[in-house]
Amino acid sequence: MLLTVRKVVTMNDKEKIINNLVGELKRGTLVLSVLLNTKEATYGYSLVQKLQTLGVDIEQNTLYPLLRRLEKQELLTSSWNTTESRPRKYYQISSMGKEVLSDLTSHWYETNKIINTMLEEVTK
Repeated sequence: MLLTVRKVVTMNDKEKIINNLVGELKRGTLVLSVLLNTKEATYGYSLVQKLQTLGVDIEQNTLYPLLRRLEKQELLTSSWNTTESRPRKYYQISSMGKEVLSDLTSHWYETNKIINTMLEEVTK
């Protein structure tokens, strides 16, 4: 005889699961968000503020490693502005970054279309 044990999922457990899944969705869109918002040179902290204003909740300790990785992948370029009292590193989308952004945008629209089709089917 096979005995199955079911764990009772509490509302708190459900909220944790949803929060984790929403976090994964958001992390999946960070590169797209950064590339879309570096068409003009911008420094890290101002990018954090801009993204948060747009509803993309991102911490500085998440953004800066992402900016360095995108720069290493040659999707962003950077330059230092030392004319102000506090030197700042500015990031801007590169030519290759623009090409990648175009491809990512196409994939985004296609994925969004597929998900919307599935949502429409489920809600019928």
